[in-house]
Amino acid sequence: MTICMNGRVVHIKGDLTLSGVTCGSIDSMAKSLQQIEYSGEKNIRIDCISIRAADISGLQLLYVWMQCARFSGVESELVNLPVNLQRTIKNMDVGHCFPSGI
Repeated sequence: MTICMNGRVVHIKGDLTLSGVTCGSIDSMAKSLQQIEYSGEKNIRIDCISIRAADISGLQLLYVWMQCARFSGVESELVNLPVNLQRTIKNMDVGHCFPSGI
């Protein structure tokens, strides 16, 4: 999984799974939070179009990352969710964690 920022949009690419998330991915998530805080943005969009697969571990990490942003005063919104990701979120019954994306 990789993360890159383009203005107010965070792009997540790859597998949002236990095996797809690496220490480098977590470092990228932490750095992106710092970039968001320094930029003074109050709203960001998380573009999920390039997420190939997700599991509960990856969704938990995404949720925690979004909550960290929220605690820093930044509201986030999931956008461009592929159908398979929407299905995974619904099947795992975690839609309440990602209301903007479902």
